[in-house]
Amino acid sequence: MPDFSAKAVTIDLMVRYGFQLLGAIVILAVGLLLARWIGSLTARALERKALEPPVRLLMVRSVKVVVLVFTLVIALDKFGFQVAPLVAGIGVAGIGIGIALQGVLGNLVAGLSIILTKPFRVGDYIQLVGVQGQVSTIELFSTVLVNPDRSRVVIPNRKIVGEVLHNYSAVRQLGLTVGVAYGTNLSQALAAIREVLAANPRVLKDPAPVVGITALGDSAVTIGISPWVPAADYVTVQIEIYQAVLDRFRTSRIEIPFPQREVRMLPAA
Repeated sequence: MPDFSAKAVTIDLMVRYGFQLLGAIVILAVGLLLARWIGSLTARALERKALEPPVRLLMVRSVKVVVLVFTLVIALDKFGFQVAPLVAGIGVAGIGIGIALQGVLGNLVAGLSIILTKPFRVGDYIQLVGVQGQVSTIELFSTVLVNPDRSRVVIPNRKIVGEVLHNYSAVRQLGLTVGVAYGTNLSQALAAIREVLAANPRVLKDPAPVVGITALGDSAVTIGISPWVPAADYVTVQIEIYQAVLDRFRTSRIEIPFPQREVRMLPAA
């Protein structure tokens, strides 16, 4: 009479499936080591290529995932699972997951588009979708900008692709103005401003700064000051130039007028 005791059933299962389970575990362990080794080889090979870091990271991870998937399929087959129905089920589940994660996948596709087409690079100063800043990192799902006030702006990549993008690159041109009185020696005032710009180490020599008269106002002659500066110093240089120009005008006795109105009271008839 067959023995259906718990001990007998356990021994029977261990004999029947023990070696299969042990083989599956060994295959998974070898697969993990193999995925890590192949990933390291791929990373070293891609370091010699002119690729963006996110692209290299994506390719290395993709290689690891492929190796792990093959290892898992082999381990399940070794354990006795029917692989074909499992693959079909994964495909159906993948479609459902893809529909549920449209936003995430959209960011991924947009991130790959940004990395491959390179409309901007890390270090560029850009403006888009109502925000601006220096590009800090370009990741597969988002791009991070850093503002002059050190705040960080994280933009989903799908919000970037297809939008109008203003890329200032690594330098920006200031648009400063200062008014002088109509009686001022304009050649002296322009020379003073150029000397201030030349003395500022943040102002680029090439392209050369643009300085000239931009408007004739009611009470002042407006002089435009447009030097090129590193994008990261955009705000700082504005403060430094305005301060230096004011000090120089005071030293040279160049008048900066303020709006005035003359009101005359006529006697009653």
